[in-house]
Amino acid sequence: MTGTSTDGPLRVVVADDQALVRTGFRMILTADGIDVVAEVNNGEEAVAAVRRTRPDVVLMDIRMPEMDGLEATRRILTGAPGEPRVIILTTFDLDHFVYAALSAGASGFLLKDVTPEHLVAAVRMVRSGDALLAPAITHRLVERFAHRDSDTAALHRDLASLTPRELEVLGLLARGLSNAELAGRLHLAETTVKTHVTRILAKLGLRDRVQAVIVAYETGLVSVGGHVAAQRSAEQT
Repeated sequence: MTGTSTDGPLRVVVADDQALVRTGFRMILTADGIDVVAEVNNGEEAVAAVRRTRPDVVLMDIRMPEMDGLEATRRILTGAPGEPRVIILTTFDLDHFVYAALSAGASGFLLKDVTPEHLVAAVRMVRSGDALLAPAITHRLVERFAHRDSDTAALHRDLASLTPRELEVLGLLARGLSNAELAGRLHLAETTVKTHVTRILAKLGLRDRVQAVIVAYETGLVSVGGHVAAQRSAEQT
């Protein structure tokens, strides 16, 4: 069974250089039936723990000794199939951390002041294949794309390969809707939504939903004001 299987108990590695933080996370997660299979205090130990325990999700601090969380995330997510999902946790919401984390392949980014309920929900969400960003960080992401320049061109993808429905799904996904919310908005079964998302990622050559959000803003499919241009694109098809 691979580390990202949705069968059996949810397995988590907690990586943070503060013992009290690790203990707090473990208590919150285990109280909700989530199995914390390892606790480590630096990036090197995180990489080793992931290889040893094959978790579903890693809660990864950014600032740690020996190897920081960004480099550890890159090493964990390089190569092998069945890799875990990584949620970056930090007390800082600075832009360069956000983009470095997304570039490293993180599936989520939360501030450490997240509530216990939201932490548990985030772990379960990314395990199921969703991705998440804290609302404040999503806002900063949107603001970033209000000032696009040539440096963002590397993320460009041709959206012409997407069907009108896929464009609509991508636009709503970029506004932060989960699969369940997408299903409700579009009056579709959740399994159908998952199929659309999978096809979008495959057609655009994207790793996950976080990259899809970036592409939606970078290409102008979603405007900074939150307007989704998918319907207009559909009418032109």
